[in-house]
Amino acid sequence: MQILSTSVEDYISKIPEERQEGFKKLFDVINNNLPNGFEEATNYGMLGWVVPLKTYPAGYHCTPGTPLPFINLASQKNFIALYHMGLYSRPELLDWFVAEYPKYSKRKLDMGKSCVRFKKTEDIPFELIAELSVKMTVEDWIEIYESQYKKK
Repeated sequence: MQILSTSVEDYISKIPEERQEGFKKLFDVINNNLPNGFEEATNYGMLGWVVPLKTYPAGYHCTPGTPLPFINLASQKNFIALYHMGLYSRPELLDWFVAEYPKYSKRKLDMGKSCVRFKKTEDIPFELIAELSVKMTVEDWIEIYESQYKKK
């Protein structure tokens, strides 16, 4: 389910009312804890944070001319999804997150390669997401991206 929007407020207004408060809180937790240099974006029918072209002019190799995506949030049909490329690309960060998750949530971790799914907003471990958000800088992400994903 893609939500086309032009701003955070517009996106949130289009998701189910019972998710809006939790979604906004999750957005704010990430936004308030990310290291400097990432920028908010609306892309791929989601809200997110990117490395802007002014910082990384090469941009995203899959969609030339666009900023390098890092984290996205989406309201899907049955859950809120958090996509964090650091979890996908750094095994030690993923291991840390998986080990810490039970300390912050009674729910079983529902996760794909880079996607963490939250079926109920009251089950979102906001403190853990805040900790996750500070763990990778723009420079870290560019270095990982160039070494692992960018076509050479």
